[in-house]
Amino acid sequence: MSTLFVISGVTGMTGNELARKMIKRGDHVIGFDNFFASSLDTVRDILDKSEFKFYEMDLNSKKEMMDIRNQVLEKSRFYKKLVYVNCAAVVHTEHFYHVYQTYQTNVEGMKNFLEQAIEVNADAFINCSTSEVYSMQSWSENGVREDDYILMATAENSQRTSYAAGKLLTEFFMKDAVDQGKIKGCSMRFANVYSKNERYPKHIIPHIMNSLAKNRRVVLLENSRKNRRTFLHNSDSCDAVLAVIDHESALDGTVYNVATQEEVTILDLVKRCAKVLHIEQYDIVFEGYRESDPERRILSTEKLQRRTGWEPKITLEEGLKMCAGSYKKGMEI
Repeated sequence: MSTLFVISGVTGMTGNELARKMIKRGDHVIGFDNFFASSLDTVRDILDKSEFKFYEMDLNSKKEMMDIRNQVLEKSRFYKKLVYVNCAAVVHTEHFYHVYQTYQTNVEGMKNFLEQAIEVNADAFINCSTSEVYSMQSWSENGVREDDYILMATAENSQRTSYAAGKLLTEFFMKDAVDQGKIKGCSMRFANVYSKNERYPKHIIPHIMNSLAKNRRVVLLENSRKNRRTFLHNSDSCDAVLAVIDHESALDGTVYNVATQEEVTILDLVKRCAKVLHIEQYDIVFEGYRESDPERRILSTEKLQRRTGWEPKITLEEGLKMCAGSYKKGMEI
């Protein structure tokens, strides 16, 4: 018998690829989304699959979530396992500064979704969190670990931290539920995940590619003169989710970093994007500055690798070529 997965935010960057991988494994998916940061296009290739049932619903709607609950109760008895995955999140940088938006979906929405999973006796719950919880003061040369101290920016210095604080609170909900024996599960802190289907042109990789393709001119923040980042392809991030699901001992309520160690400067990222788009001449303009933006974001993934054997497979060069292929097909330009 296969597994029934229930995925919030299923058309988002993590959710759509995760659903695709689950179906390929022979599992079934109930997925829903309100299209806050995505569109139906990302799952159009699997909409007609019998293993996939999609609903346009909002995580914050009690009535609609009751409908999801009823669907799960009706169908779950035909499956060996039932797993909830919370991919819904207010993640775009424009909304980091909107406290009420981030709180409603990222905190209340996750908590209610977790409680539903417990009510329907789900076997596991995966909570998608973020590396933003590490904020400004946590970073070290060798990469921050899950058990390192978290030193966030203060409210006076960064309203953006409200997003990180909310996601951190969901990790406590997750651990408390596991510690009380209500459900098995874990939280996963993703770092700079990207996808060829990414819809927001203000995220750094689609922003760079859109700008290069349309104008041969890229506008970057002043921070980009120094910043270095790692970028994880969403196929690899989804493989990490499947890895913890497949290793029951990993579902202990704790947190896992999910990232790659392939670090790149933002300026070099522009150069690499231009190369895969076959653009030789372009301009870079620096405008604006972002507070509470660390120069480096290196995450140690030793814990996840040790417990599940997961490791990223797609290099940045390979991932950027995938993105460029989508752009050339006219997806974004």
